[in-house]
Amino acid sequence: MSVRTATADDLPAIADIYAHYVATSVATFELDAPDLAEWADRFSAIVEAGLPFVVGERDGAVAAYAYCAPWKIRPAYRATVEDSVYVAPWAIGTGCGTELLAELLHRCRGAGVREVIAVIADSGDPASLGLHRRFGFRDAGRLVRVGYKHERWIDTVLLQWSAG
Repeated sequence: MSVRTATADDLPAIADIYAHYVATSVATFELDAPDLAEWADRFSAIVEAGLPFVVGERDGAVAAYAYCAPWKIRPAYRATVEDSVYVAPWAIGTGCGTELLAELLHRCRGAGVREVIAVIADSGDPASLGLHRRFGFRDAGRLVRVGYKHERWIDTVLLQWSAG
């Protein structure tokens, strides 16, 4: 897989990957998949903030994407971000998440990020928690029954990584 900076041309593939998770999982608490215009706004906001947004390609197709967005809008949080990593269904289990998270954290250091927060739905699937813990994310807390999707209440687990 090759990892590179995302461009606006990648947004249709990114939107498709994300739409899959919106419709079929609790990995995101969004109930309706954002359209391309919304993705363009999100992409612009991340790029304008100087934060990393990367894609991984396999055989010329976007297999995964990852980015960091501001954790909170208050200026005191300016060096803290929240990460997002999504892998296309056809690329799950191929190491895409590992490669992207490694590159994302590397780019976070270059962007002046000190802390990365992962907010992970506790769905019973250990993949995302395991991925983040392998990179040194440590448990920072649990929010109980904060999301309701697919007819069930879901906890989130908060993990935190420090750039050092």
